[in-house]
Amino acid sequence: MRGLEQGNGWTTALEFAPPGGVSLRWVEDNKSQLTHELQIHGAVVLRGLAGGVDEFGDVVSALGGPQLSYTERSTPRSSVKGNVYTSTEYPASQEIPMHNENSYSDSWPGYLYFLCEVAPATGGCTPIADSRQVLENLPGDVRDRFDGGVVYTRNYREGLGLTWQEAYQTSDQQAVERYCREHGMDAVWADGELRTDALRPATRVAPSSDQEVWFNQANLFHPSTLDPEVREALLELYDESELPRNAHFSDGSPIPEADIEAVTKSYRKVALELPWQAGSVLIIDNMRMAHGRSAFTGDRRVLVAMT
Repeated sequence: MRGLEQGNGWTTALEFAPPGGVSLRWVEDNKSQLTHELQIHGAVVLRGLAGGVDEFGDVVSALGGPQLSYTERSTPRSSVKGNVYTSTEYPASQEIPMHNENSYSDSWPGYLYFLCEVAPATGGCTPIADSRQVLENLPGDVRDRFDGGVVYTRNYREGLGLTWQEAYQTSDQQAVERYCREHGMDAVWADGELRTDALRPATRVAPSSDQEVWFNQANLFHPSTLDPEVREALLELYDESELPRNAHFSDGSPIPEADIEAVTKSYRKVALELPWQAGSVLIIDNMRMAHGRSAFTGDRRVLVAMT
């Protein structure tokens, strides 16, 4: 066991590499220590799981109980087995900004489990960042502007990101409307296309630490994080209010790009990069730790499950 530290010396993960590799039996025998260290540090890394997706699913269930399905989707994924999914299926050249899973929703997983089946040739790490430190490092005026929360807007169009059928895993419009009502979202239909708006807090208190954490996806929804050519092409076709995804302050006013840059800078300041090895498992407390993905070359196959 060894600590994995950021540049500032803050230990944000513990690595376990038993001589014979990790197995379901080893996890069961060491469950109390693993859950204890996860609560303290927010992340643990296990090395040498040889059993593939089947044993991975068993390990997840042993540590976290029933696995969650991926609901209110915002990125493309494929189900591998049961509620084990591929990680976000974006092009290898594309970086995925740091975020906390489903923080745009009123329901989110407590823990995320990643398994590396195929390690990339270069890059492709999954950086993590302590959400408490992210909040602490934000300039005070930026934090103040986010006090009212974040409004997430999604416009679902055929051929432009996920369809509403993919996002909500149903073709029943009434079921989608019911879901939105139950989860505090405004839903409007126009010519078969759906627009949703949801106001969510920018920070929350993590039960595992009883501390306030930065917990939102304003940076992922904000148009400034789009590839410049993609953004330019979209804005030639649509007003900013009609983009597939967008984020605003609670009063509907736009979030300045400088604020998103400040958030990105805070993530990067405290990020710990974790290169992948085949058979490695990363487990994170989803409220305590944000995660992302760097660009990569070669094949990369990382699976994810949630509890």
